[in-house]
Amino acid sequence: MPALTTRPPAGAAVYARGSEGNRAGTGQISGRQKAAIIVRLLLAAGDHVPLRDLPDHLQAALTEQIGRMRVVDRATLDAVVGEFLALLDSIGLSFPGGIDGALQMLDGHISATAAGRLKRLSGASSKADPWDRIAALETEKLLPVLAEESAEVGAVMLSKLAVSRAAELLGKLPGERARHVAYAMGQTAEIDPETVRRIGLSLAAQLESRPLRAFEAEPHERIGAILNVSPAATRDDVLSGLAETDQELAERVRKSIFTFADIAGRIEGRDVSRVIRGVEQAALVNALAGARTEADTASAEFILANMSQRMAATLREEMAERGKVREKDAEAAMTAIVSSVRALVDAGELALRMTAEAEED
Repeated sequence: MPALTTRPPAGAAVYARGSEGNRAGTGQISGRQKAAIIVRLLLAAGDHVPLRDLPDHLQAALTEQIGRMRVVDRATLDAVVGEFLALLDSIGLSFPGGIDGALQMLDGHISATAAGRLKRLSGASSKADPWDRIAALETEKLLPVLAEESAEVGAVMLSKLAVSRAAELLGKLPGERARHVAYAMGQTAEIDPETVRRIGLSLAAQLESRPLRAFEAEPHERIGAILNVSPAATRDDVLSGLAETDQELAERVRKSIFTFADIAGRIEGRDVSRVIRGVEQAALVNALAGARTEADTASAEFILANMSQRMAATLREEMAERGKVREKDAEAAMTAIVSSVRALVDAGELALRMTAEAEED
């Protein structure tokens, strides 16, 4: 009966909460009995019914009701199914239910501050599964739990995560610590579900109570993004100053910078046409004609070599007519090309090749 599988959880949940029907043939049947009939019918048809999404007390009540029932005649079954379908058809709009579902639906639409506050509220909910929130966190946030908490707590966390994720985390631990956690996993066979839940609530509160970051990008990435579009003299001066005060930060900033000189080594030839599509031809001519250093000249030739021969010939003619380009104009034009590259990268339409230094790291 395919029509029953359209949206069974919503209707079954309403029935399970005790909704009484007044339609002919079902007036003497309680909401829980109707829910039991629908669930039994769906399970008999081989459908998946996510009853675990219901609060625990409703799952228990529904299970007890199913245990008390024996036989339902055809007329009653048809009446209950008809009412159930009518209920589904009457629903115009449904909401996820609970703060967890609302947060998932609004992800990316509300501020990180508001989301963090609501997650803390969600953590206090008796029906929220803390392990769902923990599993959604980045690996870097979960590693400290394995390193700082007891081996037993780490073992519980790994047991609740997907196997591939648990293997990734275990592989990042020092050998001795990994062995202790693995041994502790062997001692968790008798742990009860409520203890596991309390551990999850504690870890979720601990992980989510950490201060929210005002900036999504790392400091070196933000500095690099600014220096990408800064004049070469400013860029060199800032990098020199950083190297004197924080050599490690300066090196990370240097690796995050992408300039006109990097085009030949970090962009695929097939992507050149997309890059120059967003650049005015006058700026393109100034950038290509204004290349002075060996690296800038290599990038200019790379761009010309990866466009149509006709367009390359036209640009070479305009470059010859343009003559010597002022350094200021050349830098502005090169910045326009770099900005086009960055826009494509940010939009996910272009991937930069890693530098040799980054690959070594």
